[in-house]
Amino acid sequence: MGVGDEQKIEDVVIVGAGVAGLATALALKRVGVRAIVLERSHELRTTGAYLSLFPNAWTALRALGIDHKLTSIYQPFKKGYVTDLEKGSKQALSFTRSIGERINNATGVRSVHRKTLLETLANELPIDAIRFSIKIKSIETHTIEGSALAPVLHLDDGSTIIAKVLIGCDGINSIVATWLGLSKPIHSGRYAVRGLSVVPQGHGLNNEAHQFISNQRRAGAVHLTDTEVAWFITYPSTASEDEEMKSSRDPKWIQQKVMEYISDFPPMLSEFVQQSDLKTLSLAPLKFRKPWDLVFNNICKGNVTVAGDAFHPMTPDLAQGGCSALEDAVVLGRHIGNSFLKHNKIVASEVSEALKLYVKERKWRAIGLIVGAYFSGRVQQGGSGWLNFLRNVLFYRFIFRRLIEVAEYDCGKLPSASFTKPDDNHSKVE
Repeated sequence: MGVGDEQKIEDVVIVGAGVAGLATALALKRVGVRAIVLERSHELRTTGAYLSLFPNAWTALRALGIDHKLTSIYQPFKKGYVTDLEKGSKQALSFTRSIGERINNATGVRSVHRKTLLETLANELPIDAIRFSIKIKSIETHTIEGSALAPVLHLDDGSTIIAKVLIGCDGINSIVATWLGLSKPIHSGRYAVRGLSVVPQGHGLNNEAHQFISNQRRAGAVHLTDTEVAWFITYPSTASEDEEMKSSRDPKWIQQKVMEYISDFPPMLSEFVQQSDLKTLSLAPLKFRKPWDLVFNNICKGNVTVAGDAFHPMTPDLAQGGCSALEDAVVLGRHIGNSFLKHNKIVASEVSEALKLYVKERKWRAIGLIVGAYFSGRVQQGGSGWLNFLRNVLFYRFIFRRLIEVAEYDCGKLPSASFTKPDDNHSKVE
């Protein structure tokens, strides 16, 4: 079925205005490609409250040209501490020595507000680039430019959008990933709660990250700003927990649940949880994509692909979800940009090769992150005798340092014909 000439065809359509979607739109803008971003929410969504960004993320942000806008606000961590409450032992981790030194101009590890990151990305885009309250009902393909198959999005208001390229950045329940044939992410058997606390008198963390482990629970707190703390807890799921999750998401209930789980943890954590901004609390099962799903199924099909959590959902145990989404954006921008610069336009019949190169570059990296994150979380959570031995004796001393080397990854740069003219219209998100 062909598409009539009277219908407008978009060069690139990105589904989802999260970190992956906005970063991909910005990467494409830097190489001269206009993309529109479709977001089902009525505004930028800030679920998750904060992100910890490692050197690989800062390398990507530098390629996008916005790293300085965040490093001027947030300070890098100096040290981290892991305390085993059952054994009473404490191990120190040096962020300045262990990671980042082998990447030029690395900016360390910093936690940032998710909202600030999203707004920084969005403010670099044209005013009309993001379209809110857009819900996609279905996806099909039509023939354009004589032979190329183009994705056609059918929206719930009855309208359609035709794209030369479709990139799904629509998260863990991605409609684009489903269309590609990727299976749904599976439950890891653990839950996580995250939140932000406001401490007007100062929290005293001194650019440090603290983590505590006990009886298959893991909780921690990190410096965000001088008066804000980001905290988390992960714990095993139970049948009753699964049932409660279906019936209640009230922030007060979540806060009370966390207080029960950390009743035997240091009082510092309880104080942070009590001082939480309830609007920032999020409770969710930790899910991941089965690695073999990426080995045997399509990550791109024709001119359609995925990025971020739509591509490689993973547990947060290596703090690489947001970091790897930023990597995806730069790599996508590079390969689509090279195709665009070759023809001075998006050629639908050839851009599929650019997407194949993107998948080739990203697939095994994504698989490694998924496996590494799951292994890290499973070991750190502990439980059986051998897992506790592996965690207490080997993991933090030897294995963790090797796993964290994933944060030294360099995603590369965008093509040299980047960075649009200063008179471009930018959006402004307040």
